[in-house]
Amino acid sequence: MGALLSSSEKRELFALLTEQDRRRSMLKWLSFYPAEGPLRRELYRKHLAFFAAGARYPQRMMMAANRVGKTEGVGAYEVALHLTGNYPEWWPGKRFARQTRGWAAGDTRQTVRDILVEKLLGPKSARGSGMIPGRQIVRIVPQPGVPDGVELVEVKHSCGKVSRLGFKSFDQGRVSFQGTEQDFVWLDEEPPPDVYEECLTRTMTTGGLLLLTFTPLSGLSDVVMMFLPGGDIREQADEKSGRFVVMATWDDVPHLDERTKEMLFASYMPFQRDARTRGVPALGSGAIYPVPESDIVVPDFALAEHWPRCYGLDVGWNRTAAIWGATDRETSTTYLYSQHYRGEAEPIVHAQAIKDRGAWIPGAIDPASRGRSQNDGQQLLDLYCGMGLDLAPADNAVESGIYDTWTLLSAGKLKVFASCQDWINEYRIYRRDDKGKVVKKHDHLMDASRYLVRTGRDLARCKPTESSDDQNYGGGGWMG
Repeated sequence: MGALLSSSEKRELFALLTEQDRRRSMLKWLSFYPAEGPLRRELYRKHLAFFAAGARYPQRMMMAANRVGKTEGVGAYEVALHLTGNYPEWWPGKRFARQTRGWAAGDTRQTVRDILVEKLLGPKSARGSGMIPGRQIVRIVPQPGVPDGVELVEVKHSCGKVSRLGFKSFDQGRVSFQGTEQDFVWLDEEPPPDVYEECLTRTMTTGGLLLLTFTPLSGLSDVVMMFLPGGDIREQADEKSGRFVVMATWDDVPHLDERTKEMLFASYMPFQRDARTRGVPALGSGAIYPVPESDIVVPDFALAEHWPRCYGLDVGWNRTAAIWGATDRETSTTYLYSQHYRGEAEPIVHAQAIKDRGAWIPGAIDPASRGRSQNDGQQLLDLYCGMGLDLAPADNAVESGIYDTWTLLSAGKLKVFASCQDWINEYRIYRRDDKGKVVKKHDHLMDASRYLVRTGRDLARCKPTESSDDQNYGGGGWMG
């Protein structure tokens, strides 16, 4: 063995190791998305998809679960690359060959300081240890009135010139986002619509980028609906609008183990679990049915022939909707298994679609149809019955219907097939306004479901055998 180190040599070695750690901390971005190992970049396919979309789509939104790395591993990482020009060889997104100007913004000045500034620059005691390499930070400008806050950082770009990043917050209002062109804007957390529109304007003349990274706890807000037209919650890419949406769940990242997921899941309020674990917009306390989607949506399966069936029908020119249910009498569970969802079509079109699913199945129709007229002036209820449908007016006590439906959902007695996507989309946005009234938009299948629950189940019958006579269909529902 070699001679023991002297005290001075130990001090020198310690200083060298400390400096090595310091320099390594100044190059944090290099540790992200390695080619190999348990956290290799190929396992972060949603993150890479978001990056790659930047080459084609000027507006990108990542709706993601908590703890999947949307702030540090997506927003802060991409912003640091655009400021420095340190694009890795594998980078699939847009590249700036020149210095850039951008903004990073969040909810409040305090959260911007505590989250965005720290992710990008590191804590005050170790500036330069964040995603922006310390050796490329030229100047940090403090933010007046916010202890330890940062208003602006200047960063040396690989082209030799200096990039500039301003820190802003939504609580400063739309006016604070006016005035200057930007190459990119990163909005971490969902912005108010007027702030979003102002930021979009700042990037339009530069051909710049608008990045949104957040967990959708505010549900299908105006900004979210811009990216998800009609409340269709799925990953989307629209060339015309230039908008791209990717969703990331806990199952899309390798750094969360099952034990961590279990503990986090248990700590979340039930109505927020879909948003916090899957990135699915949550309506929070405004949801009419605050039951997690994951608790009610089931894979399609073959229904038992002996299960009684029925449907609820909501009629209208802009949209006519029907939902079919079959009940397992052993468990008293009703499964919504099929839907009809079409607008601007004549009654004969809807009637045929309903009969195609079984003319023998009874239905409960919006009672207002008795007083509605179509082109020929006939009442719709009589018109549909004349086309061979077995229909009865539904009980349209709205609050009672909502309560009965909620009771079944919360007890696990009402499930929906995953193929009923329009029903699921409406369920996600079925809510009350700030005055407690039901929002009457995109709720046709929700109304049809109330008719099914309040009236249709009492009319439900089993599929007749080949020897059955059609006249023997009637007579009480399965509950009688």
